[in-house]
Amino acid sequence: MKGKLFAAIDVGSYELNLKIYNVTANGMSQVDDVRYRLDLGSDTYAKGKIENERVEELCKILKEFKAIMGSYKVDDYKAYATSAIRETQNTVVLLDLIEQRTGVKLEVLSNSEQRFLDYKSVASKGEVFNRIIEKGTAIVDIGGGSVQISLFDKDTLVTTQNIRLGILRIRERLGSMKVTRSHYAQLLDEMVEAQIDAFKKLYLKDRQIENIIVVDDYLSYVIQHSAPQENGVGCVDVERYENFLLFLREKNMTEIARTYGLTEDNILLLAISSMLLKQIVHSMDAKYIWAPGVTLCDGMAYEYAENRKIFALPHDFEQDIIACARNISKRYMGSKKRSETLEMLVLTIFDSMKRIHGLGKRERLMLRLAALLHDCGRYISLTNLGECGYDIIMSTEIIGLSHLEREIVANVVRYNHMELDSYEELGKTTTLDRRSYLVIAKLTAILRVANGLDRSHKEKFRNVSVGLQKDELIITVKTNTDITLEQGLLEHKAQFFEEVYSIKPVIRQKRVI
Repeated sequence: MKGKLFAAIDVGSYELNLKIYNVTANGMSQVDDVRYRLDLGSDTYAKGKIENERVEELCKILKEFKAIMGSYKVDDYKAYATSAIRETQNTVVLLDLIEQRTGVKLEVLSNSEQRFLDYKSVASKGEVFNRIIEKGTAIVDIGGGSVQISLFDKDTLVTTQNIRLGILRIRERLGSMKVTRSHYAQLLDEMVEAQIDAFKKLYLKDRQIENIIVVDDYLSYVIQHSAPQENGVGCVDVERYENFLLFLREKNMTEIARTYGLTEDNILLLAISSMLLKQIVHSMDAKYIWAPGVTLCDGMAYEYAENRKIFALPHDFEQDIIACARNISKRYMGSKKRSETLEMLVLTIFDSMKRIHGLGKRERLMLRLAALLHDCGRYISLTNLGECGYDIIMSTEIIGLSHLEREIVANVVRYNHMELDSYEELGKTTTLDRRSYLVIAKLTAILRVANGLDRSHKEKFRNVSVGLQKDELIITVKTNTDITLEQGLLEHKAQFFEEVYSIKPVIRQKRVI
């Protein structure tokens, strides 16, 4: 079946990858796969900037990619860069230079966006993925700059955390030490162990992890080739993995390269990945390792298909984002009942005002997250909870959100508790554009009204309906309880809502017989 030809370009820390897909309503198939080794991360992690020589090589490769895309006559493409370019100096200048030299528009992914795309590529495995996450599972996403660990419990994503222990970053930190091979392994173990133990104490606790899903560029390939042929899905038990580690320790680099069909340049990165995973497997006492063999490019192609509504994955990714927010709220002692009530109220108000606010599905999600996280700042301060809530959200990974979206959520939480700064004032400390500022204002106005409706925290407004009548937002609550406090406090909360929407919120009580 002829579909859309889509090209995905991944500018990673140690490799550039171009994949071309034929995307149809029945799924997608890979048409071509081109890779070039380029150690961008070695410059960034060691020196803080990418040297001109490597920039020139990067542009040369991207020009070749563009020519290949032209030969296939691709319908659309996306080019994403990850941590090597994200963390280098003058990223904006570098991106403009690349576009001017090559004609390729390169966008930088936040860590959260990158890992979410990787996660989508894993979830695209459908039946196998769904079966594996029925039991305690961790997705270990090993990159050049960091490792992302995401925990599932009974097929629900419960937390995702980033640890700055990527294979290139480790190589650069240990590279200057002139040590033997065995001593290198010991030092690496020591470096990794402390951070993995900290992760375990904070997030694993009594959670049982049976399966590890590994996403990377080298180790996955080896695991797939080590898996029993009858398995067919790249899954090995821990004993087989330990045998592989023994092989790495006993053989020289030439023998390892020949066995697995890799270049000797990649063997050290393979070794670092394998030792990283060993520490994680042991700390979690996992039994099985699954390597689905997916890449960031696969996630980019699935995102393209979703956005164009060509096809959709059965997995509900929005629920994963919401589950992540719920667990953050729990970590910072947020009230579950209060958050659920506020969540219901903001969504009811938002949905009743679609023709007024002009916002979409993504803004609805951000409002929902702000409601769930509205009181996380109380964990630090009862008097400055707005600013503290902002700091918590901006310092915490929320998988699936871009940096801008996370900043919008954080600001909605902040300004729920304090007066909204002017756009000019807020612009002194952020890079928010005018549209983002308006989104913050509109979502904050809704959250404030919802917060006022449950100011007593007694959930009086659980049975509520909302409708628009001329210049009023009629909030009807079915209850026999006294709502004098809520009616009084709404006057204050309504002022900002009226300023933003030119609509006055009004409470009407409908007593239940």
